[in-house]
Amino acid sequence: MAYESNFITFVGNLTEDPDLRYTGGGVPVVNLRVASNRRWQGRDGQQQEETTFMGVTAWRDLAENAGQSLHKGDRVVVIGRVRVRSYENQQGQTVWVTEIEADEIAPSLRWAQASPIRAERDGASQSDAGSRYAPPPPSDEDVPF
Repeated sequence: MAYESNFITFVGNLTEDPDLRYTGGGVPVVNLRVASNRRWQGRDGQQQEETTFMGVTAWRDLAENAGQSLHKGDRVVVIGRVRVRSYENQQGQTVWVTEIEADEIAPSLRWAQASPIRAERDGASQSDAGSRYAPPPPSDEDVPF
């Protein structure tokens, strides 16, 4: 198997609330739009700024967790693969899209705090939303000896 080197880490702010949807087969998918600003001083001494907007797609549990946890304006760290795809718009023109297919999405803790809450997927209630994340106890198969 060849080593995959198409990974990107992208840090920025959500430009809108996550758009969580479900496919016809019931698979969760979330779409995010992240903006990242770069500032520098130009040769003329003036402050310059450039904003890059990147679409992000995540699937399954990551999609549901991001859709339920993140909001417009949140600063996030996205790790994933760059995908380039094309489609034909209503005018018959080919449109190329560059986006990230996310493997991980996390809140940035540079200017904020977060309190992770373990997501329940077995139908259990999350009424105790104030509890802190605690890993499950190891099973007998996890013992290294």
